[in-house]
Amino acid sequence: MWLSKPIYESLPYYYILSGLLALAASIYVDYWYWPVILLTMGFGCLIAGTVVWLKRKDYRQNQAQYKAESGGTSTNDGVNPGN
Repeated sequence: MWLSKPIYESLPYYYILSGLLALAASIYVDYWYWPVILLTMGFGCLIAGTVVWLKRKDYRQNQAQYKAESGGTSTNDGVNPGN
């Protein structure tokens, strides 16, 4: 599944915002098992958003470091043109 760049770049923030909203809703909702469901979903979204954000940050730092060390002349950006 391919997403446009603006949507792809905003996903970690969407996950974190969804997690915060679910955590806030778990405080106010008092019906059946919804507080537990929202609390679990909130923490899950917070963790997922943080992991995605940190993974992207680490990847971009590694790519920048690699390009700086190789002189910045890499044209294939990790794509193997031989296959």
